[in-house]
Amino acid sequence: MHELLIIGLRTVFLYIFLLVILRIMGKREVGELGVIDIVVFIIMAEVAAMIVESPDKPIFKGILPILLLLVIQYISSMISLKNKKFRDLVDGDPTLMIRHGEIQEDEMRKQRYNLDDLFQQLRENQVGSIHNVTFAYLESSGNLSVFTKDGDHPIVGLVLDGEMQPEHLKLIGKTEDWLLKKLRAKNITDLSTIFYCSYEQGEIRVQLKKN
Repeated sequence: MHELLIIGLRTVFLYIFLLVILRIMGKREVGELGVIDIVVFIIMAEVAAMIVESPDKPIFKGILPILLLLVIQYISSMISLKNKKFRDLVDGDPTLMIRHGEIQEDEMRKQRYNLDDLFQQLRENQVGSIHNVTFAYLESSGNLSVFTKDGDHPIVGLVLDGEMQPEHLKLIGKTEDWLLKKLRAKNITDLSTIFYCSYEQGEIRVQLKKN
């Protein structure tokens, strides 16, 4: 009876403790979790189960790994916020699956993404024809972002946190020289001062970093 009481109290404590930890880690939908988030959550679940199933062991020994995981997740989030290369390494970059009504077969093979998955997600986006799709991106979350001929074009980041994105320029069929010329027309010569520069509806939009 005493052991059952300890298990019950630990379960309630861990429930509240993990809720607090998850709130600290930030609000994100399950489908938007990154690789690091998923790994952290799985390990947390295992550690929590170990604490509940071992009432004879000090609870602090179980809480310490969870706090350490919180620190790891926080540090990785801060690095990801400042460093796009790290962000791409961990979460990956969106992959173009359909371009002007043509399925990108090579990209599908690289992502191990089959036609059944593609057609299912197109149906979920209420798309009735592949030929009506201008762009479809497989996001790092696994969701498919679809843009049709009668809708808006996708926002493409050309400069992010002061770093030019050559792969994104390639997607819209533009060159680095073209972008630099457009920026000079806006009296911008130093990329490091740019918070973001995006390509929207045929034009570039720029927001500079705050001092």
